[in-house]
Amino acid sequence: MPIPFIMPKFDMDQEKATIISWAKKEGDVVKADETILTVETEKVAIEVPCPASGTLAGILYKDGDIVPVTEVIAYILKQGETLADLPKAGLPTPKTEPFDDAQGGAVPVSQAVAAAQAAPVSATPVAVRMAKEEGIDLSKVPASGDKITKEDVERYIESQKPAGRVTIPATPAARRVARESGVALEAVAGSGPGGRVLSADVLSTARPVPTSTVTNGNGREAEVVPLTSIRRTIAERMQQSFHESPHIALTVEVDMSEAENARKQFSLQAEKLGQPKITVTNLMIKVVAWALVRNPYINASFNGDSISLWKDVNIGVATSVPQGLVVPVLKGADRLGIGEINLRLIELADRARENKLKLNDVQGGTFTISNLGMFGIRQFRAVINPPESAILAVGSVVRKPIVVDDQDRVAVRPMMSLTLSADHRVIDGVAAARFLADLVTGIEAPNLLLF
Repeated sequence: MPIPFIMPKFDMDQEKATIISWAKKEGDVVKADETILTVETEKVAIEVPCPASGTLAGILYKDGDIVPVTEVIAYILKQGETLADLPKAGLPTPKTEPFDDAQGGAVPVSQAVAAAQAAPVSATPVAVRMAKEEGIDLSKVPASGDKITKEDVERYIESQKPAGRVTIPATPAARRVARESGVALEAVAGSGPGGRVLSADVLSTARPVPTSTVTNGNGREAEVVPLTSIRRTIAERMQQSFHESPHIALTVEVDMSEAENARKQFSLQAEKLGQPKITVTNLMIKVVAWALVRNPYINASFNGDSISLWKDVNIGVATSVPQGLVVPVLKGADRLGIGEINLRLIELADRARENKLKLNDVQGGTFTISNLGMFGIRQFRAVINPPESAILAVGSVVRKPIVVDDQDRVAVRPMMSLTLSADHRVIDGVAAARFLADLVTGIEAPNLLLF
């Protein structure tokens, strides 16, 4: 019997996932454990492996569809099986338009089964669906073998085109999407067999068209952009954080002179090893990890009737991506050297921008750093990332005159602002102040990290 392929559950609190793209198409031969599609959960995009080897058939959801976990999204056929081998009862019905592919567009499994059973000639389910979408009478399609295949239908379609007329090969769904998006099919590079244009090709070419609207008769127009899954999650989490966690915020200024000298020395060593230069963020992660070990209540979570003081120091670094904001986590940051922190952070940031983070990359954080200094932001207050109890906002380095000794001597020094947002249910003001004091000590005298 065909193997149901369900939308997997990656996290305990996950209820749904959004299909970003299918790596395989209807009728493709697939192997167990190879990537078959990419989905986006509320936290990250994940590549989903195939559960078994066989032929992918009966795709029920297309790119962009939001699917509940454990819902059947397709079937894997073993050799000799067809969709007609599915049980006659209990077939899932798609809640959205069927997924479009190189064979002309899928239809609901129940319809595909019925069409295969009602077909007056022997044809593969893919050929039946393709003929249905193109409005072709299968009895008129010559078969190259004992059954009519999708290739036979494609050849028949080509043979029916008027002489001298140039037609862009495209699936019906691709033509519909092109019409709705105002995209000329001639400008779209097809990724299907023989250069056939798929709806995914059109969508990747078309610029998302926001809806223009007028508000309450005041004559103002706005572009309405739908929330992505990640953007929606950010909104929900931040609202939850401000609603549930009583935030307190404390700010200090730190002299970056010694930290800058240390960073330059670390960068020289990295260059000798053929590694990228060390950044301020790398140094901050190392000092923060050192300070968290000394202040366990900052590295904690509130559980309602208890507080978890985490033994692991896993530091998340807020990273901007086109879809919104993700927080890759450096596990065991207190046990990593500056060079290793740099390499791991670069790898995580690259994967984040390429939408290739794994769920484990964004889970298990105990503290977060948000650095907007590179944008010239001198000071800001960040929102705590649940279930953590604190987040550090790092501002830009600004050269300014300060008093540097007991003789009231004034000198120009590179100064940086640090603001700690803390959950007052876990962290009192004094505890937060001690943590910031340790941060200042570690940054202004980096050699103390070895003590």
